[in-house]
Amino acid sequence: MKIIGIFNVALLLAISNQQVMAAEPVSRVVQTPYSEQQVVFDFYFDEPEKINSALYWIRSLINPLMEEPYGLAPEFLDIKVIIHGTEIVTVARKNYKKYQDAVERMRYYASLGVEFKVCGLAAQDYDYATTDFYDFIEVVPSAITELAHWQLQGYALIAPEVKEKKHAVEEIR
Repeated sequence: MKIIGIFNVALLLAISNQQVMAAEPVSRVVQTPYSEQQVVFDFYFDEPEKINSALYWIRSLINPLMEEPYGLAPEFLDIKVIIHGTEIVTVARKNYKKYQDAVERMRYYASLGVEFKVCGLAAQDYDYATTDFYDFIEVVPSAITELAHWQLQGYALIAPEVKEKKHAVEEIR
């Protein structure tokens, strides 16, 4: 008899907790009135492989703007990526096999109008010539000067900070 009574009390508590949770206000989706974008990304990473995560930042900018309700065509997105850290090795043609996935993603973004620019000073540090890079790469005199230039033109600066994941999403959800 006591077991049935305890079970009933537990069941009533669970039901009442669900009712309280259902009565609480919840979040909502808003459609911020986004418009044409002018963005310059600053890629400067301590590990070349971090470019893979940073490229998701570009996707996270482009995809929502190209989808409904915004429906912006790629021509209305003016995006530049300045490369001047160790990730420069990912755009050297001789390293294609090692960084093929990143290169093909950049090539795809370039087809949408994203401009990828490599710092000439960094290229010199790595002993790269302009011809060592892919056809979708532009070599500019200096990453820092380039970043300043585009910011002075009104471009928003995004500097991806790629951190090491310590937990799988499933573990902390």
